Amino acid sequence: MKKLKLQPGSVLGGMLLIAGSCIGAGMLGLPVLLGLTGFFPSIILLLVSWVFMTFTGLLLIEVNGWFHERVNIISMSEKAFGMAGKIISWVLYLFLFYSLLVAYIAGSGKLFSSFLPFVISQNLTSIFFVIFFGIIVYFGTKVVDFSNRLLMIGLIVTYLFMIFLGISKIQFSFFSHVNMKYFLLPLAVLVTSFGFHNMIPTVTAYMKGDLQKTKKAILGGSFFALLIYLFWIILILGIVPVGGKFGLYDAFIEGNEATISLRNVLQSKLVVTFAAWFSFFAIVTSFLAQSLGLMHFIADGLKVKPDHKNNWWLIILAILPPTIFALSYPDIFFKALGFAGAYCAVIIFCIFPALMTWIGRYINKETSSYHVKGGKISLILVLLFSFVIIFNQLISAFK
Repeated sequence: MKKLKLQPGSVLGGMLLIAGSCIGAGMLGLPVLLGLTGFFPSIILLLVSWVFMTFTGLLLIEVNGWFHERVNIISMSEKAFGMAGKIISWVLYLFLFYSLLVAYIAGSGKLFSSFLPFVISQNLTSIFFVIFFGIIVYFGTKVVDFSNRLLMIGLIVTYLFMIFLGISKIQFSFFSHVNMKYFLLPLAVLVTSFGFHNMIPTVTAYMKGDLQKTKKAILGGSFFALLIYLFWIILILGIVPVGGKFGLYDAFIEGNEATISLRNVLQSKLVVTFAAWFSFFAIVTSFLAQSLGLMHFIADGLKVKPDHKNNWWLIILAILPPTIFALSYPDIFFKALGFAGAYCAVIIFCIFPALMTWIGRYINKETSSYHVKGGKISLILVLLFSFVIIFNQLISAFK
């Protein structure tokens, strides 16, 4: 393994890395799922999910402290569980990346076909989307990083404009809706929405191995993402009704993003424009980040260098399987996000950190410069809550 390279890093920079890895296309599905159960239950779910995912992130900081070199979650799993843990982590990571890409590609079809002034199939627009942005990923990290910065600026600007334009349209009577039947439904997508954990080794290296600064970056970055989600949910749930034509329930059944419901309800050209561009930036930034991450992940697993010589077949391995799946099931946006969150993300980002911490602390007697408070009880609670999410998703899948 490579030695940890000490680089100058600020807590603010680390916070932005954490927040940026959270905020993306998951925002398009969150209000739809949360809206079914109601505004006040949604706030509870949002806060609980933030606390839960932030806590498991802090556990990974402690585990990261066992190492003196730069590592990833797969290396951590191998140290705690042996070769079996490494293989399981690798497979789960692959499924996580693929599931997210399936969701983004499926979402792109509906979004971009609605952009055009003429009728075109969703599958065809998804293919154009994958080809165009797949070429950007082929050119590597520098091109993706530059593109992503421009797109993130667009994401933030359109988000702020939508909040500004929509806040006067909020109907507070919509906040009285409560349906506990759907209370656990959004949990899986919420886990994915706060899934910054794969960035923790990178942020730790960025902080020169200072785990206290890494902790501050995680707390600040995840809290910033929480605020973004909170205002977004207030906006959508205050404007879009649950029932009726173009309501949140219809959006859920049809697999539509929240922005589609927003523009249909408001019928404002300005809001329609900003909602469409916000969706565009959210899906593209997520697609670029996950495609690049998956391409590098495959390259690392196959022990090849991700350069122009190898990138063409690496990017095909990264995006062809999810593209075929998304084209076969174009309404799979929510199901793909749910699968990614309930199974892959929960196991890698929640169950594994708790088990690794338990084994490291109480069996292998590992030492780390950062120690999460809560003892065995907190680790047991993490495991119990994780199994609740998985069990709930299994029940939903067989309904």
